[in-house]
Amino acid sequence: MEVRLMEKTELKNIVILATGGTIAGKASSGTQMTGYTAGAYSVADLLAGVPELGELAHISGEQLCNIDSSGLTDALLLRLAQRCNELLAQEDVDGVVITHGTDTMEETAFFLNLTVKSAKPVVLVGAMRPATAVSADGPLNIINAVKVAVDAASAGQGVLVMMNDEIYSGRDVTKTNTANVATFKALNGGPLGFIVGGEVHYYYRSMRPHTLQSEFDVTGVTALPRVDIIYTHIGEDRVFVDAALAAGARGLIYAGSGMGSIHEAVEAVLAEAVSRGVVVVRSSRTGSGIVAAGLERWQEQGFLYADNLNPQKARLLLQLALLRTQERSEVQGVFSRY
Repeated sequence: MEVRLMEKTELKNIVILATGGTIAGKASSGTQMTGYTAGAYSVADLLAGVPELGELAHISGEQLCNIDSSGLTDALLLRLAQRCNELLAQEDVDGVVITHGTDTMEETAFFLNLTVKSAKPVVLVGAMRPATAVSADGPLNIINAVKVAVDAASAGQGVLVMMNDEIYSGRDVTKTNTANVATFKALNGGPLGFIVGGEVHYYYRSMRPHTLQSEFDVTGVTALPRVDIIYTHIGEDRVFVDAALAAGARGLIYAGSGMGSIHEAVEAVLAEAVSRGVVVVRSSRTGSGIVAAGLERWQEQGFLYADNLNPQKARLLLQLALLRTQERSEVQGVFSRY
């Protein structure tokens, strides 16, 4: 399905890919902020609600899917990356805006940051309040996302997230609060820029490789290697590691305590996994900070480390790395670069 708004010949061409989420959510009343139905409205509905977009760009809308983003799959992630690349390869497309649920927006943004092969702007946007809410944040967020997408300074910035007047790198952004509209932050840094007075202002750039500089290409890829996250806690045992290995995991992200510390009850089984060719990467459940090489015995056992990527982003990077190599030193190099 395609929807077009009013056109002006001097404006850029922006495609809005809709995937559902709270921004397309419907509740029973204007004050209901939880328990609503995500992905209830179509891209046509979203665009009809913000006719101002026609003053900013030539807008076309496409419904890729219409789901709660907590249900996103690897297959949909691949489809989204491939569709972005198809659209951005067209001369008459100047940028893409993706409406997305906030629960997994940070993962999609990071994956696209590594797999989109264009310097043209790609901007993810969502909402923390459903479309039916009093003071819904979605409409202004969409307007601001299109402003970011048409701004010349957005080219070459990598995949971006625009929420609550702030512009973030897809690599660094994360959701930090269950309900607050200011939930998106970059805990190891900050925003790249802001929307102020309706205008885009950039102050920083992401330093890690992305998009055209990225070595990862998902053209023709139909499935990603299985990588599971093991989350540590007091009283942990080896049950979940064993289950992941039995399910055929080729990689494990260990969301350790502190600086990626490993519970003594699972260290041996993780070392066993490495001996069987499974790549094990230490991350941290803390949410911010750098995980370094750590104890000498961890290095001797072949455990890798995730730098400052949180577990969910480390999982995606490991999946992409495993498409290319299972060699641990090469995978560690990927985590050091990206």
